[in-house]
Amino acid sequence: MARPEKDAAVAQLADKFREANAVLLTEYRGLSVADLKELRRSLAGNAEYTVAKNTLASIAARRVGLDAIVDDLKGPTALTFVTGEPVEAAKALRDFAKDNKNLIIKSGVMDGNALTADEIDRLASLESREVLLAKAAGAMKASLSKAAYLFAAPASNAVRTVDALREKQEAAA
Repeated sequence: MARPEKDAAVAQLADKFREANAVLLTEYRGLSVADLKELRRSLAGNAEYTVAKNTLASIAARRVGLDAIVDDLKGPTALTFVTGEPVEAAKALRDFAKDNKNLIIKSGVMDGNALTADEIDRLASLESREVLLAKAAGAMKASLSKAAYLFAAPASNAVRTVDALREKQEAAA
């Protein structure tokens, strides 16, 4: 590759590193072109699965301050640039790796923090953002309903007491 082409490739990778919410590294040795196509399809819309030269990816990662992943850029390594939800991309990679033992999740980085393969697996086991938001909303609604009941209870008790006194007076008369 000529020098200007290398500089352009490094600049393009650096831009992808900057734009990504997370970057996950995998080893793809032994996967067929059809397997890679299937993996890319499972990540579509949420992440981009890219194979790049390790030296160029290392230079780009250092340029944007992602030194944590440079040591793992050895051997046949592919980069998953996550632009959507990192949980969904991690799930897609984990599920694909279960079916295809040749895909090995190596490491990654999310929000500037390094991730190990175990941490990526734990990330994949999280529920999606929408589900977590729905659970939080349900918990808040339950708390609000309970608070509304507690605020209304003294007034309804007072009404019941007045009704009981009225009925008692009517029965006595």
